[in-house]
Amino acid sequence: MKKLVNDPSLVVREMLEGIARTVPHVAVLGDENVLVRNPLPGAAARTVAVISGGGSGHEPAHGGYVGQGMLSAAVCGEVFTSPSTDAVLAAIRASAGPNGALLVVKNYTGDRLNFGLAAELARAEGIPVEIVVVADDVSLRGHTERNQRRGIAGTVLVHKIAGAAAARGDALDLVAAIARSAAANLGTMGVALDGCTLPGAEQAGFRLADDEIELGMGIHGEKGVERTTPMTASELTQTLLASIVEDLALKSGERVALLVNGLGATPTMELAIVMRDAFESLSQRDVVVERAWTGTFLSALNMPGCSISVLRLDDARLALLDAKTEAHAWPGVGTVNRQIRIEPAFPAAHTRAEAGATPADPASVAWTRRLKPALDAVAHALIENEALFTDLDSRAGDGDLGASMHRAAQAILAVPQGALDSPGSALAALSTTLRRAIAGSSGPFYATALLRASRTLGDTAQPGAQDWAAAMRGAAEAISELGGAKPGDRTMLDALVPAADALENALKSGRPVAEAWAQAVSAAESGAKSTERMTPRAGRASYLGARAIGTPDGGAVVVACWLKALQPHIGAG
Repeated sequence: MKKLVNDPSLVVREMLEGIARTVPHVAVLGDENVLVRNPLPGAAARTVAVISGGGSGHEPAHGGYVGQGMLSAAVCGEVFTSPSTDAVLAAIRASAGPNGALLVVKNYTGDRLNFGLAAELARAEGIPVEIVVVADDVSLRGHTERNQRRGIAGTVLVHKIAGAAAARGDALDLVAAIARSAAANLGTMGVALDGCTLPGAEQAGFRLADDEIELGMGIHGEKGVERTTPMTASELTQTLLASIVEDLALKSGERVALLVNGLGATPTMELAIVMRDAFESLSQRDVVVERAWTGTFLSALNMPGCSISVLRLDDARLALLDAKTEAHAWPGVGTVNRQIRIEPAFPAAHTRAEAGATPADPASVAWTRRLKPALDAVAHALIENEALFTDLDSRAGDGDLGASMHRAAQAILAVPQGALDSPGSALAALSTTLRRAIAGSSGPFYATALLRASRTLGDTAQPGAQDWAAAMRGAAEAISELGGAKPGDRTMLDALVPAADALENALKSGRPVAEAWAQAVSAAESGAKSTERMTPRAGRASYLGARAIGTPDGGAVVVACWLKALQPHIGAG
């Protein structure tokens, strides 16, 4: 497994040194794998020290939460391994003053033993120490007592609340009581989409098949409570939240904080979707989300998946969550945006059909009857070839061409018939439709080409074959002007320009329209195939250089596809 590490046995130490290099208010404690606030006030002036930690591999936990208003120290064991008693004791000695220390411990045997023994040793030295154990994994509620459950991502919320209480000067017993109360009103459940890989390991500790996910997954790769088939984000979110809400016995009208946490390899995009669905799910239950955060807060190395944490709120907890902290990994006040959509200041222009007008004259009706089936044929051809477009684009680009053309097809099928009452208006409507529907570079190219073609036809009520040929030529020129490419650069122009040339030449030589169009299609297909031998000089494929040779350009193949789809409808009426 490829990793950006030096010596696997030194990853924790080197990671801590890297963190400290860019976070001025933390430092590594001697030879221990401990991050501490730096500087700390003199011992007599120190408030209660809040200390946490555990095995490494959960970053940004725990070192990312060291700072005024959160943790005083983070004790970092080897990857997925509890820190030693001596390391915990060193952290207590370094950060605690007469007001003592609170240890926030995730409920794992190794952590409980080593933090617990360190607490006893510190007490023997005269340092007051309290321990709060977080056991927020609700997935185990049907198998174990609450005090035997695992501690997972919700622990970060306990860090924040305890750290804020300590920072404002609360006594040790009160800080401990506040933290225990928060832990008792906290529920978390996670899901893994696949395993994770430890530094130095050749492969993941476990693997899930493409048709499997693990519900209730722990943060060290421990098995969950159920292996099941994949779900949509909405279904999965509902499943996780149902367990949390039931365990916390949340009732209508209650207030909560919501934390959507990535396990290390989950894109921000997917976490945001889970946040959307979680917020909606809680709102439907009439549970008020007062604060919400999305991101990676407590990971499991490179595991794909996420967890959802819900903390019951009252005014006191809310104030502690809102309190300032300098901890660099805490994202700040999780203000909820309750109005996420506004209407545009200038509503989009509507076609006559969208405004309710319908074509009345026979010519308009005739054009609608001719254009609608032709455009539908194009749309169906794009849908049928989606996999081909995706494959071609994946070899030389980012693989989104198939999806873009599928969206284009759906948009074409949805064009109102009233917009097709004349050639010029039809092309203009298609330009607007595809501009909005297609992402990436294809959208602007097709929108510009169609707009130029529409302007070329103008208000001509009955354009002839030469007019359509001029419109195709104008479309090709518009694409070249917009993107700066020309034939030979391995782009869509390598199909479109030969097609325009063939159509013009065939019409000039007196060929029937249907035959002229067939020659244009053949030229486009030959042009698209010729791109296999071209070194790309424009677009994203140009970054590949000669590596792109051997595969035709996807954009050129798309042009040949829709030209071919139009062929049965050209010269037929």
